[in-house]
This record gives sequence, C-alpha cells and structure tokens, in this order.
Amino acid sequence: MSAERGHSTQRTMSVAAPAGVVYGMLADAVRWPVFLPSHLHVERMDFDGVDEQLRVWDLTDGNVRSSHTRRTLDPQARSIEFEQRTGDRADAPTTGRWSVEADGDERSTLTLRQDGAAAEQDVPAQLLQVREMAERWERLDELLVAFEDSVHVEGPSELVYDFLYRMEDWVELIPHVEWTLVREDQPGVQLAAMDTCAEDSGETVTVESVRLCFPHAGRIVYKETLTPEPIASHSGEWSLLPDESGVRVVSTHQVMLREEAIGRSLGEHATPADARHHVRTWLGRASTEALGLAKWHAESAVRRLR
Repeated sequence: MSAERGHSTQRTMSVAAPAGVVYGMLADAVRWPVFLPSHLHVERMDFDGVDEQLRVWDLTDGNVRSSHTRRTLDPQARSIEFEQRTGDRADAPTTGRWSVEADGDERSTLTLRQDGAAAEQDVPAQLLQVREMAERWERLDELLVAFEDSVHVEGPSELVYDFLYRMEDWVELIPHVEWTLVREDQPGVQLAAMDTCAEDSGETVTVESVRLCFPHAGRIVYKETLTPEPIASHSGEWSLLPDESGVRVVSTHQVMLREEAIGRSLGEHATPADARHHVRTWLGRASTEALGLAKWHAESAVRRLR
C-alpha cells in the first residue's frame, strides 16, 4: 500500500501474551468494539481471505468518526498492513503496519508503524489498548458474554423501527426507563444517556451510549460509553428481519466484564460465572421488555387501522 508523505512514527511494546493470540485479536476487527474502548462499530464490507475492506466508527475526542479501512492480512508473518481514509480527510490517508513477533511461548513484541498527521498521538494509545486486552487472553472466555433475544411482530417493520429509534420517548413507554437524553448532531448518529431502574435492587443505573442508526437496513447499532459495574464494555444491535407474516426483531449483546469490579458489585465471593449470569439476566430482562413493547406498539397501530 502506498501513502502520501507525512508524519511517521513507530512504537514497539512487549505484551504478556502469545504472538498468535495478539495477532488474532488484531485480525478479528469485527470484535474490536468489545475489546477496544475507542471503537464503536466495525462493518466488514468485503474479505477474500487476504485483502479486507472495513468501515469503522470510533470515538475521538468526544466526536464520532467514520472511516474506510483497507487491510492486507498476512497470518504467516503475523503482520497487517492498512490504509485508512476518513470523511474529513479524504485526500490524506493514514497508512501503517501492525506486526507481532514471538518472544518465547508466552510473550510477544507488538509493533505499530503509522504514517499520518495524528500518528504520534494515536500510536501509544492503540498499543496500550491492544496490550491490556491481549494480556487477559487466558480469562477472556470467563469475561465475555454474548446472547440475543427476539420477538416476532405481525406488523410493518417501519413501526417497530420507529419505536426503537425514538429513544427519547422511552421514558413514557418502557417501565424500567426513568430518564433519557438524546442528541443527533449528525444524521443517524445519536448520543444518548439513560437512567434505568434495576429490578433486583431498585437502584438507578446510568448509561451513556452512541447509537448508529441505519433505517434502510432496519438496524440500530450501539456501544455504551459509560457502563455500570461489573460491565467493562457493552455493544449491541437492534435488527429487523422481515418475513411473510411480519418481522422478526432481534436484540443482540456483546459484553466484556470488568474483572476487578465483580466482587464490589456482586459480593466478595462472586465468580465470573455469577457475573455472566447476572448480566445475562439483567440485560436480557430489559431488552425483552423493550421488544415486547415494540411488538405491542406496532401491532396496536395495525389493529387501529383495520
């Protein structure tokens, strides 16, 4: 990949994880939102096993940025070359290369070279994010929670999408929602805050999130930027799948637990398994309630029109 001349920087960092683990985390870009705090959503547009096209949304200095990234993956050499173009810098791509070298069986050396105007400030932060997550590799299975809930609606998908999109109205429609604030400074990009009541404790829980809305695709993707304990990261999606009799509405969740917060939030003897069960029950109850009300909203409107 070629790039225009500009500022270039290269940093190397030692990582207490096997080289294959570190490379695998870098290669699996679709899962970056749950692994890396700065990433909101990653869509794989095309992939032939070597060359990959991604659309990436991230949060930089409080601003949501969308970029197109072209990557060439070389698993044998454990290297990834990339070229990234953002909408506001279409004529100035950022290019670079990730590389991972083994340093024994349990350690590796991670290098990031980046060419572009923001290279110096971005590189150390990116390396630290990857190292922090990779060094938990032996415990990731215990800390990750992924699940989905769904409901079938006998009504048009437009009515369901409208209910899910108008988050500012949820305080009047969904019992566990106490307060919401939604800003949409960019079309389809919502910055949202919400207070909810935890059913088991009665405490008020505050979350903040970025929601990316794709009405033509029937999707709303979100990532929480302020999470309650014991959650370290939480991303999810509302997706609408039309069929012959209506639409199937699916709520998916990807959660990373905050290991050091499990004892504080659930009791000193709580285990990661306890935390996974707690999060599955808590988030599942909230999404199931919202799905049921979206169904009622759409089907009631259809009945009124008949």
